[in-house]
Amino acid sequence: MDIRNVAIIAHVDHGKTTLVDKLLKSSHTFRDNQNVGERVMDSNDLERERGITILAKNTAITYKDTKINILDTPGHADFSGEVERIMKMVDGVVLVVDAYEGTMPQTRFVLKKAFEAHLKPIVVINKVDKPSARPLEVVDEVLELFIDLGCDEDELDFPVCYASAVNNTSSLDPELSTQKEGMEPLLDMIINEIPAPSMDKDSSLQFQPALLDYTDFQGRIGIGRITRGTIKSGDVVSCCRLDGSIKQFRIQKLYGFLGLDRIEIKEGYAGDIVAISGLGDISVGETVCNPGKEEPLEKIHISEPTVQMTFGTNTSPFCGRDGKLVTASKIEERLFREVQKDVSLKVKRIDNLEEWIVSGRGELHLGILIENMRREGYEFQVSRPHVIMKEIDGVQCEPYEYCVIDCPNEYAGSVIEMMGNRHGIMDTMSNTETQTRIIYNIPSRGLIGFNTDFMTITKGYGIINHSFNEYRPVEIVSVGERKAGVLVSMAEGQSTAYSIGALEDRGAMFISPGEDIYEGMIVGIANKDLDLAVNVVKAKQQTNTRSSNKDMTVVLKRPIILSLEACLEFINEDELVEVTPNHIRLRKKILDTVERKKFDAKVRAEKEQ
Repeated sequence: MDIRNVAIIAHVDHGKTTLVDKLLKSSHTFRDNQNVGERVMDSNDLERERGITILAKNTAITYKDTKINILDTPGHADFSGEVERIMKMVDGVVLVVDAYEGTMPQTRFVLKKAFEAHLKPIVVINKVDKPSARPLEVVDEVLELFIDLGCDEDELDFPVCYASAVNNTSSLDPELSTQKEGMEPLLDMIINEIPAPSMDKDSSLQFQPALLDYTDFQGRIGIGRITRGTIKSGDVVSCCRLDGSIKQFRIQKLYGFLGLDRIEIKEGYAGDIVAISGLGDISVGETVCNPGKEEPLEKIHISEPTVQMTFGTNTSPFCGRDGKLVTASKIEERLFREVQKDVSLKVKRIDNLEEWIVSGRGELHLGILIENMRREGYEFQVSRPHVIMKEIDGVQCEPYEYCVIDCPNEYAGSVIEMMGNRHGIMDTMSNTETQTRIIYNIPSRGLIGFNTDFMTITKGYGIINHSFNEYRPVEIVSVGERKAGVLVSMAEGQSTAYSIGALEDRGAMFISPGEDIYEGMIVGIANKDLDLAVNVVKAKQQTNTRSSNKDMTVVLKRPIILSLEACLEFINEDELVEVTPNHIRLRKKILDTVERKKFDAKVRAEKEQ
């Protein structure tokens, strides 16, 4: 049987996962009466809730006697490590571009990676059914991007398919009237345009895992392409480790892929994508060979983390109220289990403390880990995210991001001012009748805590997309710190409507009456740039004197509800986010009001000197 290995790549929300759904259906991989739902490749609860792909996943379909291995990749820059690695497993890519939005930062990133791996691209202009669709202009934008990325001349004549994945229609013509049900034109294009992999079954074995899965019973499961040779379940093989050593092991299980299922198989051949178990600590980029014929393949480059946070056991007075898993040993076990399947993540224990430095590819990357742990019953606290500095040729450097902002024209001035305050460097600016697009290079530090302010200033109509660009020398000492102070509780108890009402002119509240509060907990954002210690648990004094307004109801403003990501963006250096299964609380590192004021006074005195 012929084989084609292809990756679906695109900017976030341009329709990759929906397109894979329809490819599965058009190939009749599912029974006609099988109910599979929408976005079947997004199997994780968080992926379904947020409508994003977090982990690269592979599937396989059979179409016209050809097996097509399809890898669905994430669109967010934070999960770009997954995209980089799967380029080693495929021979071509399907680049999906929104027929209205056109090329975006992540489109540039994923296409650049495809060219670096010398992969054949097919372009799909998706969402052509949108009233605002401009398919021909978007094709021109893609062509400009190809030229900008320095592709070969023969790659400029790329094949194009026009589709509406959500409606399951496609065509080779940009005219909407030519759209027909099914994805057969794209499937035919994949078979005709994507080169078949090398199928050298007779040479000695070479297999390199590019993705990892993990189970408690089998340890790590390596997923990758068989470069040459044949692999069988039960075989004894050699693994060429990353450190140059060689370790022999027996293949306990061998898996192939069909539709949504990972199926156990007896034998795999060159060119196919399979998964193997048997070596519990197998790593991405190692090479599995026949014993005595060890020829390691080139190692897979894994991009370094750019953001880190400190995770610690919960030290608040409410520790243990919600979570079942609160001890340092449980949290450490969970963090190191995550490292087993996510090679973009790094975890390091801080000596003599119940704290860990966790490094990842961005705030979202770490935020997803925090949310998953919270749902699993863990209770812990995390610090403000920091970018990871790097020394290059003796110079301290920091990561910069390529950032594209789209917003209504009336907010462009405010956005430019905000980006200037965060030391963004404007590259280009363009306008339509209603929208402005501004492209910046900005220090990654400047984007921490930016999203909430940006959505407020653009009334929710702004769109921001960014991806890692390069490391540059550090020029500015302070970027992106929150200017406003906070309201901090000075007592423990239950919040009351009486005390909250009396404090509303001091700032905006994060809490409602009747919530459990402890000393040092952040209960609101102040109107001024200084922190204020406030009493939100004070009750109204009861007297035996009748009052004409005694029965009047206290009408309070609605509190601000912050999501987990918003909390991580909000906090400053002296603050933490307490994460439990049922609550996300903001707090000061030093809970005692007197001790904290002494410490703050000392810090201010040092700054003035």
